[in-house]
Amino acid sequence: MAHPVTLIDRLRIERLVWTLDQRLYELPSSSRIAKRREIRDNLLIAARDVGTAEALRRLGGSRRLADEYLDAELGDGPRHSWIAAAYFCLLVPLLTNYFLAEAATSFQQGITAIDPHATGTFAWSGISYLQSAATYTFTDGHGSGVGGAWTPLTYVLLFLGTILAGRLWRLLPSARRRRASAAAH
Repeated sequence: MAHPVTLIDRLRIERLVWTLDQRLYELPSSSRIAKRREIRDNLLIAARDVGTAEALRRLGGSRRLADEYLDAELGDGPRHSWIAAAYFCLLVPLLTNYFLAEAATSFQQGITAIDPHATGTFAWSGISYLQSAATYTFTDGHGSGVGGAWTPLTYVLLFLGTILAGRLWRLLPSARRRRASAAAH
């Protein structure tokens, strides 16, 4: 007996497909899109045959299915994560800039707190090893500053942190061969 697929059924199927897609971001986009289409088509056919609830139940959930797809395409075992690397590489500079700017602003406000009509040039060494020195020029309590840029060490830490967060060393061919060899034995 054929089961009608209602709008609610389609939404339930799309929810599962979307959830699966979110878990497959480590795959190349063409492969991910193909799997998404395949699952959607198969679920629609199964929903017409056995009903949407039964089709979704038989599928077993998006997490298990995503793990199977990832294992099949990338191999089992620990993997790299482009998503984690991207998050680290994009969010850490935002947070770092925020905290470094707050520190510089605190120094500037400290000067005007001590002398509301400050006039002159004031130097701040910045946060050691992470930030270059900053110079503030005040005229009757109104100041502006220059400096406070990232040091080369900050860039190196961002680069190393991105590699660590994304476990990108697992992309190296020698690491893959070692892992495959260990799995074969």
